[in-house]
Amino acid sequence: MGVFSLYSLIGSAVAGRTSDRIGRRYTIVFAGAIFFVGALFMGLATNYAFLMVGRLVAGIGVGYALMIAPVYTAEVAPTSSRGFLLSFPEVFINVGLLIGYASNLAFSSLPTNLGWRFMLGIGIIPSILLTLVVLVMPESPRWLVMQGRLGDAKRVLDRTSDSLEESRSRLADIKQAAGIPDHCNDDVVSVPKKHNGDGVWRDLFLHPTPAVRHILLCAVGIHFFQMASGIESVVLYSPEIFEKAGIRNDTHKLLATMAVGFVKTVFILVATFLLDKIGRRPLLLTSVGGCCLCLASLAIGLTIIEHSDQRLAWAVALCVVSIFVLRGDIRYWAGPDYLGL
Repeated sequence: MGVFSLYSLIGSAVAGRTSDRIGRRYTIVFAGAIFFVGALFMGLATNYAFLMVGRLVAGIGVGYALMIAPVYTAEVAPTSSRGFLLSFPEVFINVGLLIGYASNLAFSSLPTNLGWRFMLGIGIIPSILLTLVVLVMPESPRWLVMQGRLGDAKRVLDRTSDSLEESRSRLADIKQAAGIPDHCNDDVVSVPKKHNGDGVWRDLFLHPTPAVRHILLCAVGIHFFQMASGIESVVLYSPEIFEKAGIRNDTHKLLATMAVGFVKTVFILVATFLLDKIGRRPLLLTSVGGCCLCLASLAIGLTIIEHSDQRLAWAVALCVVSIFVLRGDIRYWAGPDYLGL
């Protein structure tokens, strides 16, 4: 289960370079195609090795999608709704998890040799839908400018901006970042090579400016500690945790896991509307404090249950509530969105 994250890291590491070459939109299509193949391999696996090959392919596809989808959203969305739209990937990730929990409950009634195949293979459906939808969407205006296609970028910005003035302002900012003179209005121009992403890793890690170094430390720190906190383990092994807490029935464990996904989806939606009212930093700090408290109470509850000879209802309730509240945190996207400031 855990090695899937390692495979995703591979896709994430190469997604940026791929998107610079073929564009953000076709990179998302490519990610959908990779995941389609991976889900197909998992659903048709004849042995453990075949299954792990499918996990490898699907993991790379997930890494591609997780990296490039927020980038595409940020580059296409108008300024007025960019923060709101950037929260949508996390919202729909959790909607997908909730649907996955529900489908797992439905497939649990099938014979064992079929249930897990449908559970893993059904991933081909969202990958097909993703590919079809993205193909009718416009390309990123920033990528178009980086290719020197100013005419195409203007048309996309006119369609995705709240006003003509905003469209011109966004185009001017992108041209400045690309090293294109503002007075240049040709449909196709030549972009200096140094503004096509060359030397980015060197500038980040070998010769960063103080501002870049500060942002880099914040970015790496937030992403590392949100994963190293152990919350992902709670997600992956929530059925086993519920069993340790005293919930023995398989159906009840699946229902409890569905409830976890529902709680997180609800709170992500709540936080989406609080983001611009309260701010990123207060939400992030509050969420991190709540996570620490919930992890501690979950550990205490499980320890008490393990060393008790009788079933303690209050300890079971403490564990269940801790998991529910833990999955309701908003650090996943409030942290990265905070870095965008």
